[in-house]
Amino acid sequence: MSSPSLIRIAVLDDYQNVALELADWSLLNNRAEITVFNDHVADTAQLIERLKPFDVLCVMRERTPLTRTLIERLPNLKLIASTGPGNASIDMEAAAERGVKVVHTGYSSTPTIEFTWATILAMARNIPVETRSMREGGWQRTLGTQLAGKTLGLLGLGHVGSAVGVIGRAFRMNVIAWSQNLTDERAESKGVQRVDKDTLFSASDILSIHVRLSDRTRGLVGAAELARMKPTSRLVNTSRGPIVDTAALLAALNSGRIAGAAIDVYDTEPLDPADPLRTTDKLLATPHLGYVSRELYETFYRDTVRNIAEWLGET
Repeated sequence: MSSPSLIRIAVLDDYQNVALELADWSLLNNRAEITVFNDHVADTAQLIERLKPFDVLCVMRERTPLTRTLIERLPNLKLIASTGPGNASIDMEAAAERGVKVVHTGYSSTPTIEFTWATILAMARNIPVETRSMREGGWQRTLGTQLAGKTLGLLGLGHVGSAVGVIGRAFRMNVIAWSQNLTDERAESKGVQRVDKDTLFSASDILSIHVRLSDRTRGLVGAAELARMKPTSRLVNTSRGPIVDTAALLAALNSGRIAGAAIDVYDTEPLDPADPLRTTDKLLATPHLGYVSRELYETFYRDTVRNIAEWLGET
């Protein structure tokens, strides 16, 4: 039974069950009661019933969208503690209208940059296929592809894209880039050649996506763009799922239009167990691991505890 004097805190979508061990939650002792949910609930009605008792919601990135419908149906909600510097899945206007404060944490893109290269290397050397062969008693089955001399195409040259490009040059790759707002000056400052969109898709051996999801980028990579790619090329998406037309990607992979893809993000997450992306040949599919590192989670939860403690000091 909860004490009426304690603030009730819900930690959502802690898939790995690590939230309480990665930060010092004792700062909230005698002031709060913490409940951790390790599963994900997508149904709005179920989510409302689960979260009605809570004063504070701790959300992990965009795993559980806090929509107007949800916010307006949570009578006790006073604080949303979100991880990362911003969260597009929170209806900020609805929160403001209800007097719900929203706070954020620090962030580092290093895990995503490193993970992008983990997927590129895994595809280039067919590591998932060869690992499976070993477990089944087999030996060498494929020929890998060296990266030196190949062309790395970057769809987006912001903080993450430019860092991925630095590593590409270390592998002695030719690095090119395009986005709607990219200038020659920006590309030159990052040691990258700016090209037009058609050239980006037609010339890249590895094409890696690093743009934000917006109305302009939703569906930016569709059937027409995939048709321009080489049959030997591979696509990487560690940004946001809806940037790529999933149906067009599946068609390109199944027809052999492109050699492969590595996808870490999806239109709907978690991905449905029966989704064909889970079993499609030539696809390296991972469960949105790009930012999932112990070091970044420590930042997330440490800052979350601090934010809640500061908020409690103000109330």
